[in-house]
Amino acid sequence: MVVRRGARLLMIRRGPDVIVPGAWCFVGGAIEPGETPPQAVVREFREEVSGHVRPVQRIWEYWRPDGKLHLSWWLAELGDGELRPNPAEVAELRWCTAEEIDSLPDVLESNRVFMNAVGRRLLANEDGVAEA
Repeated sequence: MVVRRGARLLMIRRGPDVIVPGAWCFVGGAIEPGETPPQAVVREFREEVSGHVRPVQRIWEYWRPDGKLHLSWWLAELGDGELRPNPAEVAELRWCTAEEIDSLPDVLESNRVFMNAVGRRLLANEDGVAEA
């Protein structure tokens, strides 16, 4: 999910025991059986960074060129409380501008595609919604 604070988006560096360890990306994960996408947004955010969010809307989708991966990006509003990385899944978290995301090493390719397609417009729009 994409969580915005002013002109910055929340990024995490994946922990050593998850898929693509050390990569930078947005908080996220798979939808569990019987779970809706908004429920998955809330659960994954809580599991990875001990925080609370309110899903707002799905803002983008990505199909990997080989067709083996389908991702949905959800805009979510941050609730109260301190964020704490779950060390089993997240090595570090950081609030980043678009330029800082560009300079991070090992950003997942799908996240770079998102930033070029939607992320910059999202940050430029004061109401936090990327215009089509």
